[in-house]
Amino acid sequence: MVQIEKTITYTGHSDAVYTLEKGVEPHLFYSAGGDGNIVEWDLNKTDSGRLIAKVPASVYSIRLVPERHLLIVAQNYEGIHLIDVLSNKELGSLQFTQSAIFDMQVAGDMLIVGTGDGKLVIIDLPKLKVLKEVEVCDQNLREILITNDNHCLVGSSDGFIRKYDLPNFKLKKEVHAHENSVFALLEKDQVVISGSRDARLKFWDLNELNLDESINAHMYAINDIVERQDGAYLASASMDKTIKIWDYQQRKLIKVIDKARHKGHLTSVNKLLWMEYNDLLISCSDDRSIGVWRIDIKK
Repeated sequence: MVQIEKTITYTGHSDAVYTLEKGVEPHLFYSAGGDGNIVEWDLNKTDSGRLIAKVPASVYSIRLVPERHLLIVAQNYEGIHLIDVLSNKELGSLQFTQSAIFDMQVAGDMLIVGTGDGKLVIIDLPKLKVLKEVEVCDQNLREILITNDNHCLVGSSDGFIRKYDLPNFKLKKEVHAHENSVFALLEKDQVVISGSRDARLKFWDLNELNLDESINAHMYAINDIVERQDGAYLASASMDKTIKIWDYQQRKLIKVIDKARHKGHLTSVNKLLWMEYNDLLISCSDDRSIGVWRIDIKK
């Protein structure tokens, strides 16, 4: 039995909200989107958030380096900005692309950035300097995953997942994983879970990227996949306006969160966070809102 309660709806962005990131405290998180605003939200408050930065273009990706209180903001068609989230001060910026930046991940002192022109850009964060560029393909790089065994997986708009060694970025494996863009990658128990514009969830073994299972999961594109802290459940976000909750072991759908039954989103659900704090699930959407969900699962 699964009970869903929408506990908070945050509004304040003036355009689509594309991305979310956990905060420096368990009850905090950040959002960004088409309006260029980067906002800090407090789950103990239901009112407006705190504007910590603004950039003059849309933002698809933000990443926190918690030990440095550093939020990395990817400004489309420009590069990155480094923001101290305690003081709201910009500590530096680096212009290195004229393409969109769809995702980025931190690995030690390296920032790995995926761009719309098919490149991985490797940046030395302390020195704020480009170390190298890796030509991956001629299409958008949509998702980057740093695995526990020290590899970098890249999902792209040509439907491929590619596996690179770290830190030398030598290509180890590539697989034509989906019919369309790979938007989401999650590692769990030596398994990689992928989600795509083709609306399918796929399960791969981490080592060889051999396909284990494929599920027709949504009506339209899957934009994100996250897991609950105990690892028992997954949530997927889709362009079909829904969030779906899955039993991981059984790989079985157990709940659909939508507008009609749960006051869900009006348009595409773009990103999710499943917080340790009160076990809350957070979603953001093209409808400019952020939803906070309490999900009670009883076996």
